[in-house]
Amino acid sequence: MTPPQAPLKLVVAGPVGAGKTTFVQTLSETPVIATEAEASEDIGKRHTTVAFDFGTLTLDGQAVHLYGTPGQERFNFMWEVLCEGDLGLVLLVAGDRPQDFAHARNILEFITSRVAVPFLIGVTRQDQPRVWTPGDVALYFDLPAPHVTGLNATEPGAARRVLIRLLELTLQPQSS
Repeated sequence: MTPPQAPLKLVVAGPVGAGKTTFVQTLSETPVIATEAEASEDIGKRHTTVAFDFGTLTLDGQAVHLYGTPGQERFNFMWEVLCEGDLGLVLLVAGDRPQDFAHARNILEFITSRVAVPFLIGVTRQDQPRVWTPGDVALYFDLPAPHVTGLNATEPGAARRVLIRLLELTLQPQSS
């Protein structure tokens, strides 16, 4: 009998309001454990994640644990803790909130400077008018276009495509 494989871990990070909780809820096949609390400062919404969101899914027979991080800078210690040993990072940015892109870059640099983790940037709210395209966001972050993709975090198909794209990037042979 083959021992069960340890679950894979996927971390979803990004600024406040980028769609992290929604993305985890959309992908999870089980009820999401959310650590939302009333915001203690003006962040543009009433509730915010204060520890992490946790959901699960099964991908081709393999258990995947989904962790959504808090977006506020004061919780940055959670970003590194949650990214230890993870399969990959999905950094979400709201395409209609370019004022948050610098914070998103800070989150990405904070995490990737501490943990060697493959990542993909997901540009949410692609169903809204006047949003940045994935190509524009790739230019802003100075990343190859395949590392940035657009999505509506409420659509299960779109969320799964982001996960599949991250896996494709993770499994590609790295050039030396």
